Amino acid sequence: MTTHASMCCRLFDRHVSSTHFRKLFVQCVNGNFQRLYSGATHNENELKLGNSTSSAANFASSTKTRSKQERLRDDSILPFSAFLTDSFGRRHSYLRISLTEKCNLRCQYCMPEEGVKLTPRGQLLSTSEVLTLARLFVQEGVEKIRLTGGEPLIRPDILHIIAELRKLEGLKTIAVTTNGMNLARLLPKLKDTGLDLLNISLDSLVPAKFEFIVRRKGFHKVMEGIEKAIDMGYNPVKVNCVIMRGFNEDELLDFVALTEKKPLEVRFIEYMPFDGNKWNFKKMVSYQEMLDHIRQQWPNLEKLKTGLTETAKTFKVPGFKGQVGFITSMSDHFCGSCNRLRITADGNLKVCLFGNSEVSLRDILRSGASDEELLQIIGAAVGRKKKQHAGMFNISQMKNRPMILIGG
Repeated sequence: MTTHASMCCRLFDRHVSSTHFRKLFVQCVNGNFQRLYSGATHNENELKLGNSTSSAANFASSTKTRSKQERLRDDSILPFSAFLTDSFGRRHSYLRISLTEKCNLRCQYCMPEEGVKLTPRGQLLSTSEVLTLARLFVQEGVEKIRLTGGEPLIRPDILHIIAELRKLEGLKTIAVTTNGMNLARLLPKLKDTGLDLLNISLDSLVPAKFEFIVRRKGFHKVMEGIEKAIDMGYNPVKVNCVIMRGFNEDELLDFVALTEKKPLEVRFIEYMPFDGNKWNFKKMVSYQEMLDHIRQQWPNLEKLKTGLTETAKTFKVPGFKGQVGFITSMSDHFCGSCNRLRITADGNLKVCLFGNSEVSLRDILRSGASDEELLQIIGAAVGRKKKQHAGMFNISQMKNRPMILIGG
């Protein structure tokens, strides 16, 4: 980390003439330029910002690839950006961007029943700021961007954002995680605009139980969205299902059965602790318990090979069209191969889903920083990323945002 910080400082001195920004960078490297969140309340920003409306770079003119002379790295020397590589050698080529904190559901594992205190609109990333940051990360090696929320499909300019992302040279995959409520209506335009992958949340196949878990109606809308995605050729359509004891663990076999005739990847997610979701270890159903239960019905369930950075352990019942996966964040973490970074809707960079430290890229962007100056902040944050998260019991005692405000 010391070496990484020294490298950043040397590069920084070469490019920065602003005394104000140099102070911001020193604070960041020292680990002080972070904002911690407790519950659903956002801390007020301590920085004195200038006019935020004029600071975001013009995206249309900035999508041109920089020349090698203008880059801070030489691809012939560094095969991947030093700014997106942490001290353990993990290369972060996958960026999740939350487009909104708003959601039209109130899922029990995601947020408290009363909802959360939303960030004032002016403190959220504007469209141009989202695209400016996306461009910068893609130029440094990000190949996949996933748009999340809240519920990303309720953002009015979602189609415009995807269309502009599609223009970024080097970006291979654009994905969306959605609750499916608005999916059937928007999917034709989403696909035409350039959406590659879909993850759709569905926690029960029983309408009444679905409404209990998400605290809203809409089961049939979600099912319609899933069918529409299949009809339009998405393969696989990923279905995310958070399993909680006493809620839906009795539907495991029913979800697996869905993959017999349909090109689905049902992904069973271990219940994770976040502020406001009343996490309890007794409610968590572990990956091994789920797998053992499924194998009682399908003993020939076979494990599939996956890429090094894949989060899901995937399996398939021979002869079935689809497959199942397990996200084992709690019982069998996959931190060693993590290649993900997150930007929250209010512009904070989180290098770990379960970490409570954040760096405000929004504030740096609005201070008039250049691309190179932003990279110093990003590189310092990535360089501080820990080897692994603290473990389920420690995480449950830590203060972090509710999942809705992180971009899950």
